[in-house]
Amino acid sequence: MIVAGQRLPIVIATKPVDFRRGHDGLAAAVQNELGLDPHSGLTVVFRSKRGDRLKILLWDGTGLVLIYKRLEVSNFVWPKIHDGVMQLSRAQYEALFEGLDWLRMTPKQVAPPTAAG
Repeated sequence: MIVAGQRLPIVIATKPVDFRRGHDGLAAAVQNELGLDPHSGLTVVFRSKRGDRLKILLWDGTGLVLIYKRLEVSNFVWPKIHDGVMQLSRAQYEALFEGLDWLRMTPKQVAPPTAAG
C-alpha cells in the first residue's frame, strides 16, 4: 500500500465528490473548497456518493499522486456528511483503506507518571 506522509496530516473531505475528477480537479477542490494547500504534503481522502470507492490525493515532493480504490463486496465506513474535513490518525487511515471500521479506533489517553521510578 502507498502510505501517507509520515509527519503531515491526513484528512477526509467528508462531502462526496464527483469521481470523474482527476488530479487537477481534486487539487482545485482541496484549495478552493477546503481551503488547504494540495502541494503541502497533506494527504486528502475523498469519498464517492455510493460509499464503495475512495480516492486519495497527496503530493510526494515531485508530483501529485492519485490513488483509487473500490471495495467489491461492501462500503467503506465514512463519517457523517458535512462540508469540511476531518483529521485522521495514521492507524485510522490504514484501517479505512483496508475497509475496516476505523471510527471505532480512538487513541488511548495515557496519564503521565507522577514520579520517576
